[in-house]
Amino acid sequence: MALLEIACFTPESAIRAYDAGADRIELCDDREAGGTTPSMETLRAVKEQVTVPVYVMIRARGGNFVYTEAEFGRMLDDVDRFKASAEGFVFGVLGDGNDVDIERTTQLVARASPLPCTFHRAFDEAQDQLQALEDVMGCGCKAILTSGGAPNAAAGAVSLAKLVEQAEGRIQIIVGGGVRSENAAELAEVTKAKAYHSSAILEGCADVDMDEVRQLKALLCQPQVHAAASPHPAQQARYIAKMGSSASYMAAVSAGPNTPKDEMERRLR
Repeated sequence: MALLEIACFTPESAIRAYDAGADRIELCDDREAGGTTPSMETLRAVKEQVTVPVYVMIRARGGNFVYTEAEFGRMLDDVDRFKASAEGFVFGVLGDGNDVDIERTTQLVARASPLPCTFHRAFDEAQDQLQALEDVMGCGCKAILTSGGAPNAAAGAVSLAKLVEQAEGRIQIIVGGGVRSENAAELAEVTKAKAYHSSAILEGCADVDMDEVRQLKALLCQPQVHAAASPHPAQQARYIAKMGSSASYMAAVSAGPNTPKDEMERRLR
C-alpha cells in the first residue's frame, strides 16, 4: 500500500482530503505561488478536525529557492513556531547554481529535529539529480518530493524509477507533479515508489475533489503496481510512447526548461 499525501491550501481542503482518505496533509498557503508557509491559525483549524499527520510547508515566498539571509532566518523561525503542532516539515533550499544548499538544509533539519523533513520540488531544479539525492539524504531529510526533474511526474517517470532504485530505501521518494487518478496506476507501475503527492484539484476547480482523492487511494492500494523489481526497459519505453501522445505530457514537454515557474504551475494543475 502506498502513502497518499494531499497538498492543501485551506483548512476546508485539508478536511475534505482527510475525509476522503488521505494518509497525510501537506499544509501550504498561496496556491498561485506553488505553496508558501501557512499561518498558525490555519494549522490550528486543520488540527481541530484532522487526525492524520500534517506536514507544514516552510517557504518564505514564491519564485526561486535561493533565499536571502533574512528570508532564511524567517524560515528557521517558522520551524520553531510550528514545531509543537506539526508532524513534519516540507522545504527546499538551493545554492546559486541550483545545487542543494547543504549547509542551510542541514540547519533546517536540525532545527526541526526530531520531526521528519521532506525536501520539496526544489530538488527538480538540480542538474545532477543522483548527486542531489545523496546530498539531501546527507542533510538528514527523510523524503524527497520530486517529478524526476521533469515538469511533471508523467514526463519524469523513468527518471523517478532511477531515483527510487538509487534510494534503496535509504530515503523515501515521493512522486509529485500532476499526479492524478488517470495516471497514478501507471506511475506506480513504472516508478515502484511507495509514496505519492497530489493536490487532487481537477481542472476548472478551486478545491480538493474528494472523489479524486478516493480514486487515487484506491488505485495506489493495488498491490500489483508495487512489485519490488525495477521496471524493464521495454516497459519504460512503452510508457514513454504512451505518455508522449497524451495531452498532459505534451503540455509539459512543450513548456521547455526555460518556462517561467508560474506558467509551469498553471500547466500542471
